[in-house]
Amino acid sequence: MKKETGMLKKHNSLVTVRRLLLLALLIAPLTHGFSQVKLPQIITNGMVLQRDAKLNMWGWASPGEKVTLAFNNKRYKATTSAEGKWQVELPAMKAGGPYRMTISGKNTITLENILLGDVWFCSGQSNMVHQLNIHDVTYADEIANANYPEIRQFLIPTRNSLAGPLEDLADGSWSQAVSEEVRPFSAVAYFFAKKIYEKYHVPIGLINASVGGTPIEAWTSEEGFKEFPSILQTIENNKDTAYVNAINRKARPSQPLKQPEDKGLTEPKPWYAVDFVPKNWRTINIPGYWEDQGAKDLNGIVWYRKEIDVPASMADKEAKVFLGRIVDADVLYINGKEVGNKTYQYPQRRYPVPAGLLKAGKNVFVVKVTNYNGKGGFVPDKPYCLFAGTDTVDLKGYWQYKVGVVFEPQPTLPPGISAQNQPTSLFNAMVAPINNYRIKGILWYQGESNAGKPAEYADLLPALIKDWRNQFSYPDAPFIYAQLPNFMDVNYLPSESNWAILRESQLKGLKVPNTAMTVNIDLGEWNDIHPDNKKDVGERMALAALRIAYGEEVVYSGPLYQNYSIEGNKITISFSHTGGGLIADDGEALSEFAIAGEDKKFVWAQAKIEGDKVIVWSDEVTEPKYVRYAWADNPDNPNLYNREGLPASPFRTDQ
Repeated sequence: MKKETGMLKKHNSLVTVRRLLLLALLIAPLTHGFSQVKLPQIITNGMVLQRDAKLNMWGWASPGEKVTLAFNNKRYKATTSAEGKWQVELPAMKAGGPYRMTISGKNTITLENILLGDVWFCSGQSNMVHQLNIHDVTYADEIANANYPEIRQFLIPTRNSLAGPLEDLADGSWSQAVSEEVRPFSAVAYFFAKKIYEKYHVPIGLINASVGGTPIEAWTSEEGFKEFPSILQTIENNKDTAYVNAINRKARPSQPLKQPEDKGLTEPKPWYAVDFVPKNWRTINIPGYWEDQGAKDLNGIVWYRKEIDVPASMADKEAKVFLGRIVDADVLYINGKEVGNKTYQYPQRRYPVPAGLLKAGKNVFVVKVTNYNGKGGFVPDKPYCLFAGTDTVDLKGYWQYKVGVVFEPQPTLPPGISAQNQPTSLFNAMVAPINNYRIKGILWYQGESNAGKPAEYADLLPALIKDWRNQFSYPDAPFIYAQLPNFMDVNYLPSESNWAILRESQLKGLKVPNTAMTVNIDLGEWNDIHPDNKKDVGERMALAALRIAYGEEVVYSGPLYQNYSIEGNKITISFSHTGGGLIADDGEALSEFAIAGEDKKFVWAQAKIEGDKVIVWSDEVTEPKYVRYAWADNPDNPNLYNREGLPASPFRTDQ
């Protein structure tokens, strides 16, 4: 203990020196590194600038250098500061373009194809990341028919900083929503933008700063954590590189455990070879996990093999293989040739098969599956097929399998520090560099990574909203966010749920003025944290924007719990956002309502609509106190909607 205390004192004594050195390194490039005018990455060709608002244009040059910016028939002048920074303010301008911008100092930079329209900052984790390209089967027509050169995206590359805010992005460019160029667009953001564009026909700029698997804390600035002392301490610790490195060294084994060789690759003939003869291979079903089919507690590599009959009509043609989702990694071989691979579990497996590889009759399909933790294999309830043109071959059913290697258990080590998941790290590198860029509003789709501590999100989300409004110097910036959809196994009894609590925390965020939340409890998939339906999420966000950002009188939200009253053995629930009235969208009795007495032992309840209220009761509970609706990770059939087709948010009264 004394040794540890001494080490801590030594660590603390070095912090100030290290920070001074770091500060000097950060400042030096700014004060001495710019002999010519330089622009931030986001100010470049094809950018969309916010209409009807004063605009900041900024950059760097030699200290004292005179800079002139010419735009839309006007000239603006600035003198570079001692720190090497310059900035000019442009007046509010109407939508339009394309325009040219020229910035001159010791050198001249000319930017082309600039538009004035509405700029939306889009952020969150993987469901905001997910490109149209990932969903190119569902949205094949959308991609093929995309012709919106005035809808543009700036995709901010993933980067993190624990030391503090960075001056600029690592890279980036503006792209247009035209044909194949639309593939990297965030699917949610694209459908949002398309809806707004079709309404107003003004250019739409999307700045996409999103990173999969990241918590909300990573996106908030240090200033935004003033009311969170423990997080502030974490931020302070993380600024010291030596501290971070020391922890990460302890999280790594001194000598990585050497795993056995994969027999599927080391035997005289590899198991993917066409002429390999399987001996003593067992039978297994696809889809499904091998732990459920006789291979218990196996982390390692398992090979799957099957001869697939291909009709003559598909022979020699280009084709596609759908292999659903696979946990964790895979390599697909057809007739001895590698066709595709993925290194982690979440992407859908959709592999192109080149022309000439398939032949009429027997074709050898081999899948090498690597699993590191939990159940390994093929996720159920996903497409597993081979198709070319109008011909399809089903790949589900029995395959042969054999274990190539069993991984040795890894030693238990203390957790390390993943930089991108630490407080402020993504804000510093992906938000701070562009917070001078004027925006119309913010789209936010995140929360999955905070489901482990869902109640805390009720404080973290308002903190983020307040922080970003402050960072963008836009105190009432419209903030629109997606409530988490349904996910994971259906529980057919009333139960507790972290995802339900997280949704509740998101619902509480609506107390912040000029915010809106889309309810997506009907858009998820039980077996995929990245549901395919991104269009409805984006269009529901657009509805919200029409109301809180554009002032349109539209119904933009599903029913939201307001209050309740008890009379006898019944509880009456009142809602806001009922629109044209409450309905059961499937025409059946209301479902997913549960009721409880003082003991909070919830049972399924009956429920009926009376006007803009719902009456809830159960013969099993004579003195009811509490009601819950759709309170589950993945409620079975939450069917309460308004007549505009928007679902009611899950809620509970027992808090």
